[in-house]
Amino acid sequence: MSFSSLGLSEALLKAIDKQGYTTPSPIQQKAIPLILEGKDVLASAQTGTGKTAGFTLPMLQILSQGQKLRQRPIRALILTPTRELAAQVHNNVKSYSEFLDIRSAVVFGGVNQRPQVATIRNGVDILIATPGRLIDLNSQGLLSLAKIEILVLDEADRMLDMGFLRDIKRIIGLMPTRRQNLLFSATFSKEIKNLAGEFLHQPVLVEATPENTTVDAIEQKIYRVAKAKKTDLIIKLISDGNWKQVLVFNRTKHGANKLCKKMVSAGISASAIHGNKSQGARTKALAGFKNGSVRVLVATDIAARGLDIPLLPHVVNFELPNISEDYVHRIGRTGRAGASGEAISLVSADETTYLRDIEKLVGLKIPVSIVEGFEPDPNASTKPVKQGQGGGRREQSSNKPKSQGSRRSDDSGNSGNNRNKNRNRGGNRR
Repeated sequence: MSFSSLGLSEALLKAIDKQGYTTPSPIQQKAIPLILEGKDVLASAQTGTGKTAGFTLPMLQILSQGQKLRQRPIRALILTPTRELAAQVHNNVKSYSEFLDIRSAVVFGGVNQRPQVATIRNGVDILIATPGRLIDLNSQGLLSLAKIEILVLDEADRMLDMGFLRDIKRIIGLMPTRRQNLLFSATFSKEIKNLAGEFLHQPVLVEATPENTTVDAIEQKIYRVAKAKKTDLIIKLISDGNWKQVLVFNRTKHGANKLCKKMVSAGISASAIHGNKSQGARTKALAGFKNGSVRVLVATDIAARGLDIPLLPHVVNFELPNISEDYVHRIGRTGRAGASGEAISLVSADETTYLRDIEKLVGLKIPVSIVEGFEPDPNASTKPVKQGQGGGRREQSSNKPKSQGSRRSDDSGNSGNNRNKNRNRGGNRR
């Protein structure tokens, strides 16, 4: 099947060809025709399978064929949980709309709002946003969602895990009731399906791959190791293997910073990326990682979704996530778009329960190795370490989605208590 067989316009086909894509992925093959028909879609696809193009391409075609208004009100909204994912989606939208008369913008916290507001005032067809900054700008009367024709919730399961349910419902309440709704995610929980039932109208369910599966191109491996020897082991693996580009996941901000310093001390160029880093620092670290000046990027789960790094060869779980689904998203940073990749997890005794849950979720037994000199401690307890003990707090610190109540102070913006204060400083919200 080719992209031209999906009913896309010549302008979009030209943009797709310029990006070097020739064959649509399974999720694109299934979702694009349905969206072009105007249907609400509830789509599940594992990370790295092209789901962003699955909703941006048909959205661009629908908007380009619609009536052009002189004021250019916001006609489509793509809501994402993190800044990095918002920026990535915006880059995709800009690439695919190169030969169309479509304007797009992205808004998120961590940077001054003034340039974002100026762009919106010049007229925007598609807005990509994180919930916190979007609500703030709307509350200040700086944007309107009254003309929205298409709403996309991207990585909706992560948004619920971050406690955004109330914000999502508030944002939906600002839009016309007649609109097309698209919900895309790599995984679907009961909470996600409940949310879909509240605002999607007779949705068509699209599943390109079984839920929570990992792509075949990723070689997964476990190294059993004593907890105290993890740092030395990962340095040995990177050095001996001469790995040039490695994304390392840590559960906590403090742990990410500590590991990054140890890497640098060992002569390995490394940067950390997490919610406490300024947006400028995060952008610089990611740029260095992509251009090769930074060999290792140490990240918390804030980066598990939204990092689009072509041909990333190695992902290492320095610590296993205590939420099993996060494992799928972490290792999904490699093995993208058909390329091969290696996902390694360093597992200490206290992570045994996490490993068992992950293997149950993905439906396979991951091969285990032990490196001489880095053997696991036979006397160590297999009881999981509680969050907040042994290395700081986990960045997104709940094992269950927050379905009601307060949004955490998170990646997309400050909690509501700080909104007015930051608004008076010109909107430089995190």
